[in-house]
Amino acid sequence: MGLCHSKRNEESYRYGKGWILRLLTVPYYLIWSNTMNLHEYAGETLKKIRAQKPLIHNITNYVVMNYTANALLACGASPVMAHAYNEVREMVGIANALVINIGTLEEEWIRSMIIAASEANKKGIPIILDPVGAGATNFRTTAALRILRAAKISVIRGNASEILALTDSHSQTKGVDSQHGVDEATDVALELSLRYNAIVAVTGATDVVTDGNATIKVSNGHSLMSYVTGTGCTATALIGTFCAVESDYLKSAASALAYFGIAGELAAKEAIAPGSFMIALLDKLYSITPVELEQYAKFSM
Repeated sequence: MGLCHSKRNEESYRYGKGWILRLLTVPYYLIWSNTMNLHEYAGETLKKIRAQKPLIHNITNYVVMNYTANALLACGASPVMAHAYNEVREMVGIANALVINIGTLEEEWIRSMIIAASEANKKGIPIILDPVGAGATNFRTTAALRILRAAKISVIRGNASEILALTDSHSQTKGVDSQHGVDEATDVALELSLRYNAIVAVTGATDVVTDGNATIKVSNGHSLMSYVTGTGCTATALIGTFCAVESDYLKSAASALAYFGIAGELAAKEAIAPGSFMIALLDKLYSITPVELEQYAKFSM
């Protein structure tokens, strides 16, 4: 009896030890949390951007063209701004991502956006839509919805009021500024994501990125970013850049927002006001390393 008991104990110990050893040899990425995987993903994606220098076709507004182009160059991408309907098909043909921004809108621009989006779908490259000022006027809201219905959009990025305006919530914006908090738009973002089979990124003090099932929150950024015109538009273009080199658009969008937010945090340490901050932000977009992105990104699930 004692021998049998002893033998069972020995076998239990041996098998138990075996399971412990197996557990210790399980690859770390199966044990670490999803957020840890996301940190690595972000760093690796930034490496790819700087190695591949993807061409990002922007149909964007006059206000932010220059700053957005400089931000993409600082990140490591190659930006092109082209909105004439006569050439957008050809431009999409050589691009790695298409960014559509309705900030300064005319009917001919909408035509160009829909043509470009259709071509991007044929080519299979990501399309990022920024519904700037949706909810401010019927023209803007209708234009954003026309684009959403005309093509398969990969990522929709907007502030809370803009995202709310794309549903039946009757949201209004103050020009292009949000009148709502991110928390107010979270449920609508999930609905919008499922409706259009697109990633939705709602940006604010804490960014929320969702595919309708999984949701990632990004807590990087600084209050000075809201005093520089076009930071939201720049965030959209950076999402396009990250999506251009990695096809997990949920993770790519979150990674881009973390990268931009970290640049804001670091720039704020050197700047004294919005003017100097705007320049420092570009410098930090250029100087942030993949390791720093992994280290400073603030993700939560």
